[in-house]
Amino acid sequence: MNELIRLAAVLGDYYHSHEWAKETLEKALNIGKEDIEIDYCHPEQLPEVLRKQPDAVILFKENRYNPLEENAETWMTEELSLVITNYVENGGSWLAWHSGLASYPVEGPYVKMLKGYFLYHPEKHQYVHYKAAEGNAVVPSSTSFEIMDEHYFVHCDKGNTNVFLVAESIDGKAEAGWFHHYGAGKVCCLTPAHNKNGLLNENFLNVLRNCVNWLILR
Repeated sequence: MNELIRLAAVLGDYYHSHEWAKETLEKALNIGKEDIEIDYCHPEQLPEVLRKQPDAVILFKENRYNPLEENAETWMTEELSLVITNYVENGGSWLAWHSGLASYPVEGPYVKMLKGYFLYHPEKHQYVHYKAAEGNAVVPSSTSFEIMDEHYFVHCDKGNTNVFLVAESIDGKAEAGWFHHYGAGKVCCLTPAHNKNGLLNENFLNVLRNCVNWLILR
């Protein structure tokens, strides 16, 4: 019998459906047929969850609770960001997925750990073509697909991480996935996807699965 893989996930925010993300994650990881369990939690529960040392954590949630307000309330405190970075530095694994890259303090410990962050996306969704970067350790070199998506443009510290996925649309080109070690742990960042059709696209599900597999590989 295979050893149980324990994951934790914080999913959903004002702009992004918890249920869509949950369905996507469970479909990608074949939940029910594989030895994987996911602890779905709220941000304020992360310190307690991380003390249990999950094999990996998936964050699909931006930092703002109420983004339409002039003074939006945020959830990631300096203290919590240090709890997260300490977890990874001591051997944990972290996936910052789509909105998990958005609106976090650029000079804070969390973004420094990610080595990248969301800048903006064009107002209109466009067809975005995603393809594997050469010589990466996360997705097969043959990876190539197109979905209607929010094309994330990001800052990525390419000199200190490894780009595994790139994105191109009529609005330009951008890094769409990168990975690196952080202390004894691992970090993976992934920018697609936004709409339900994109999230459940079979090619994207394969990419998401590959990201989690890299994170939990020991």
